[in-house]
Amino acid sequence: MPRARKYPEELIERGVRLALESGRPVAAVARDLGVGHEVLRKRVRQAEADGGLRPDLPSSEEREEIKKLRKENHELRRANEILKAASVFFATELDADRTR
Repeated sequence: MPRARKYPEELIERGVRLALESGRPVAAVARDLGVGHEVLRKRVRQAEADGGLRPDLPSSEEREEIKKLRKENHELRRANEILKAASVFFATELDADRTR
């Protein structure tokens, strides 16, 4: 179950806009709005990445794609392990029939 948000989404979005448009330090904007500076800093960085201002960070779309690919990779690895175990099982069954 997701954790309850400490700050309203609208307040964080307003803080991001203020930090980006005013050029003021994120900590000062966070202090003025009464939100945690780390929360606002992370959201400002993500907004910069989404806007193409931070090419060193993945955008939200890229993050979602990475998350999806990691999940798919995990599922494929799991399926591969199951298939390996099944092939070993059937190989031993065939060997048992030959020795009789």
